[in-house]
Amino acid sequence: MSHPLPSQKITTAVGIATLIAAIALPIALSYEILRGDRTHFSPWYLNLQLAICVIFLLDFALRISAAERRWRFLWRNILFLLLSVPYLNLFDWLGALPSREWSLTLTAIPILRMLLALYLLLQWIIRDGIRQLFAAYALTLLLFTYISALIFYDFEFGINQALSSFGDAIWWAFMNMTTVGSTITPITAIGKSLAVLLPMFGMLMLPLFTVYISNIFQREQKERDSTQS
Repeated sequence: MSHPLPSQKITTAVGIATLIAAIALPIALSYEILRGDRTHFSPWYLNLQLAICVIFLLDFALRISAAERRWRFLWRNILFLLLSVPYLNLFDWLGALPSREWSLTLTAIPILRMLLALYLLLQWIIRDGIRQLFAAYALTLLLFTYISALIFYDFEFGINQALSSFGDAIWWAFMNMTTVGSTITPITAIGKSLAVLLPMFGMLMLPLFTVYISNIFQREQKERDSTQS
């Protein structure tokens, strides 16, 4: 049974909205951590998260309505659907929103939500599958490092005497991502957890760049050889 396809104008509008959401998420999270209230989430941040979730849910609804096998599509994209639920807003409406310190443990949700938004953006902009995959890996690596620096700064600043600025946190995150290590030793449980996760993530992700670059050189070499022959 075929399903009517969404209007092209609506699809384009939602794609543009997803682009805006992908840009707004890291900016909002950065501002909230660096400039916001260090005890509770700001109302504007909660409202922005709600708006972004609505955009993602609308995008999901459009894509599932265009799918030939909706149950199969739902199963394959269930993670995206779960990450599009505005959990912090639900807690807030129920009057059960925890303190900002404890709520930051839920930061993984908007982070993953942001990565999914950027992946959708890459699908929309880049048509080449290999380049799309490489761009997704590169963005994931950079964003994971940057967000880790934000969280490390939020939990360690004022407690860890070796951490004097957000720049130190970024340097710490990149050094750990490259498995080189840093002279800044984490004190909090979150900081120690990140100090373990960052090198593990780096060891998984960085070799992909080597493989990608090697494939480019091999492809160019084959093209030169075929031209000369």
